[in-house]
Amino acid sequence: MQKRELGKQGGGSGGSGTPAAKRGRPVGSTANNLAAAALAEVAAPSTLLGPSLQIHSSFADQNTKRIVLALQSGLKSELTWALNALTLLSFKEKDDVRKDATPLAKIPGLLDALLQVIDDWRDIALPKELVKTPRTRSLGVNAIVSGFGNDIPHTNIGSSSVSEVSLQKKATKAHPSEWWLAEDGLFNLDDEGRAEKQLCAVAASNVLRNFSFMPENEVIMVQHRHCLETIFQCMEDHATEDEELVTNCLETIVNLAPMLDLRIFSSSKPSYIKITEKRAVQAILGILGSSIKAWHCAAAELLGRVIINPDNEPFLLPSASQIYKRLVDLLSLPAVDAQAAAVGALYNLAEVNMDCRLKLASERWAVDRLLKVIKTPHPVPEVCRKAAMILESLVSEPQNRPVLLAYENAFAEILFSDGKFSDTFARILFELTSKPNSKVATARGIWGM
Repeated sequence: MQKRELGKQGGGSGGSGTPAAKRGRPVGSTANNLAAAALAEVAAPSTLLGPSLQIHSSFADQNTKRIVLALQSGLKSELTWALNALTLLSFKEKDDVRKDATPLAKIPGLLDALLQVIDDWRDIALPKELVKTPRTRSLGVNAIVSGFGNDIPHTNIGSSSVSEVSLQKKATKAHPSEWWLAEDGLFNLDDEGRAEKQLCAVAASNVLRNFSFMPENEVIMVQHRHCLETIFQCMEDHATEDEELVTNCLETIVNLAPMLDLRIFSSSKPSYIKITEKRAVQAILGILGSSIKAWHCAAAELLGRVIINPDNEPFLLPSASQIYKRLVDLLSLPAVDAQAAAVGALYNLAEVNMDCRLKLASERWAVDRLLKVIKTPHPVPEVCRKAAMILESLVSEPQNRPVLLAYENAFAEILFSDGKFSDTFARILFELTSKPNSKVATARGIWGM
């Protein structure tokens, strides 16, 4: 528990005292952004290897209202200008000489305006056959003149001639029945308009992702219920939603995870999408089960960071068996980053309570694959150290010793062959064979009973 408290203070997925590393570097677009380029100055500081785009420090102060109003207007030119400007404002090179950042608090209403851009796309993102519901007409059902016109088919019409006329008119009319609910209505977008809405939503999600890298924005974003609901809804629809939009949302929530409290979804704050704690966890599990490496690695890292907060335990532990099974599957993948993400999540989950350690030890192949990570070894020594400490946590439970005793020879082999983890495996063997309540285990270990 002491390790979890240190991890909670530091915000890391591995429980160390250092702050959690952000995922990658904020991505900004510099090509074909003529409006934004006119606002920026191209400079090449000696500390950077290439050119860097910079904006005057007073730009955000002078244009706060215009940026928000441009996002709210929905006009193509205004949206393009605002999103390009925000991409540059939120973009920062790793060694950028620019000292001042652009916190969300500096531009009131900006977060809501960005979420509105994403919501505008989400409202039209689903195909019409999934949204359109049948409507039964009952007014004037037995009358020749109904007020809706004879081209609208009715149910239970006694006159066959009316039905024939309806079918003839339906075949020759320009618009299908109930045209006001279809995609070709007066206020609906064509394919080009839908594509533009989608691009704007992706750009807005990229701005949110960039802002999540700034520590001064974390509190604002993690306490904004609409922001979290939008992120989790995009993750929930990862099978049908734009991949770049899902990736941006996923990396945003990973950056905010150390401060995330799932109880916000049942708080008194205004809700727009009605995401619950259970739906949020299921969205994470859906991403965790994805075949896309970047997604399931990020989901594993997200679980490792979210579980650090004890207030999130009641929502995650009911799905513990499903989580352990998938994380153990990730350990078998050849990708070293997938192994690192799985070990980091298991490292924190094993520290929650006794039940978590019992379930993890009983998971098939869990101990074998943790030993494989150590023996291979993983190119990152810290990952091997965490895998060894997971095994030490498992052996601390008396109920797990009969299971772990089968690996006594493997533990002894690592003890004598690898000096880096000799202390850890010496403690593991001591726990297995030297405890007062493990006389049977001692006999089995010595005499092979």
